[in-house]
Amino acid sequence: MFLSAFLSIIGLGVLVYVLFSLAVYALPFFVAMTVGLYLYDTETSLIVAILVGLFAGVFTLLIGQVVFAKVQSVPIRLAIGALYAAPAGIAGFSAIRGLSEIGGASESWTLAFAIIGGIIVAGTAWVRIASLAGPPGEDDGQRAQITPPSPAANDG
Repeated sequence: MFLSAFLSIIGLGVLVYVLFSLAVYALPFFVAMTVGLYLYDTETSLIVAILVGLFAGVFTLLIGQVVFAKVQSVPIRLAIGALYAAPAGIAGFSAIRGLSEIGGASESWTLAFAIIGGIIVAGTAWVRIASLAGPPGEDDGQRAQITPPSPAANDG
């Protein structure tokens, strides 16, 4: 009896971890599904629709990370980060709300848990999209340290 309860809790924890790991990729998943379903509706074969959908999702994720890494403007970085974090936050909010309702929590606690879960998932999505980029202006600071000293510095 104790073992089955323990394993149920472990299994639920693993499922929640997987759910939130995947919720971070809500925007690329949405793009992949939209492209794949559109191609399938236009009488394209199932294999081609799946492959092009996968390519579109991966491309969406990679282009977001590359643009976030290359652009040094803070407002543009904020907009790109919000573009990826907002759908992830909505997915996290919905997932926690559903799990809280299954658990029998009251409406106010369900809403509180859902808001906290949405914020955590949105923050995780933000960190993952920003994982390739350093702080703005980081390259300029490194170049300033690498510049050799002037020849006049050795005269004294």
